Amino acid sequence: MPSFIYRCTECKKCFERDEVRYLCPICEKKYNFGMPLRGVLEVIFDYDFISSRFDRNNPDWTLFSAVEPKFFPKFIVGNTPLIQVPRLGKYLGYHDIWVKNDGLCISGSLKDRASFLMVAESNRIGENTLVTASTGNAASALAAVAAYSGKKAIIFVPKNAPSAKLVQIIQYGAEIKLVDGSYDDAFKLSLEYTKLHGGLNRNTAYHPLTIEGKKTVGLEIIEQSNFQVPDAIIVPVGDGVIINGVYKAFFDLKLAKIISRIPKFICVQAENSDAIHNYISNNIYQNAKNPQTIADSISVSIPSNAHMAKYIVQSTNGFSLTVTDDEILLGQNLLAKYAGIFAEPAAASVVAGLQKISDQKLLSPKSQIVLLITGNGLKDINAAMKKLKQFN
Repeated sequence: MPSFIYRCTECKKCFERDEVRYLCPICEKKYNFGMPLRGVLEVIFDYDFISSRFDRNNPDWTLFSAVEPKFFPKFIVGNTPLIQVPRLGKYLGYHDIWVKNDGLCISGSLKDRASFLMVAESNRIGENTLVTASTGNAASALAAVAAYSGKKAIIFVPKNAPSAKLVQIIQYGAEIKLVDGSYDDAFKLSLEYTKLHGGLNRNTAYHPLTIEGKKTVGLEIIEQSNFQVPDAIIVPVGDGVIINGVYKAFFDLKLAKIISRIPKFICVQAENSDAIHNYISNNIYQNAKNPQTIADSISVSIPSNAHMAKYIVQSTNGFSLTVTDDEILLGQNLLAKYAGIFAEPAAASVVAGLQKISDQKLLSPKSQIVLLITGNGLKDINAAMKKLKQFN
């Protein structure tokens, strides 16, 4: 495993591995609740070392891991399919559409990846309790990996989270702390809890290894594509950490000279939960005033990783757009009808986004495009149940 350091994405100061745990101690002083995180850290590897050791014919992906494999739980994570969906592509006017279906992760969402690496880190540092805030997916993912590993998971989750996600958390045996408020309120309470009571906080972006965990979906995309870089990756965006994780995979691969370019990153947000989209479009940050949307997994007023999400979209010559709840439900139906994949609303927003991209001719019909499906439709059947009204 190569050595690495943490580098602040804001001031660029570097820190040794165990010198810091969460945010840059310098830039963190500028952070107040009610704004995106300041001083988010990124892992910087010895890329020359990786380049000298990496073999495309027999890739060792642990070279890109910020936790040694000996600390990994035996819980199965990732290795989800990347499949071409020609019928969906034809319907939307594109010739080369692929779906990376992380709804097939064990707990039903991409969030297994970050939770896996956080539990591995807790093994490394000898911590038995993990804490997180979530609208449901990160919570059920952490609860699942913690249950397997014999760890204690403490979850702060809004009371209005989908019942299927709450059931998952309970079944896995986590301690739920229901929050009479939003995800942003849960985020604040979880930070206060770990400061008072300890434990390893898994909040996305707050702990840099959440980004590293989500990075593995990008590493899988490149391996499953035979190391051919797609033209664009469309990502559902709430707090901006998943898009950061996928980008980090391509960032690392390029610095290690394994690929020569990074794809365009396209950010899709729900119309009401649009803080990052507006930030990208106007270059001025404002919280989303009323982030109510059927896509609960991307519902957030104060996206923790807004600054990096904006940088990623702009630096890759990508763009952002918003979709309505009705467009999301249509996208959910199209993905199921033309690709046989049932995704939760937040994940299906990428199909709604591609429909809008097609209508506005924002990408060439010949582009190779990857749609990132982040969660299974069974996570929230109440949204899809609206379709049943048509048959009553």
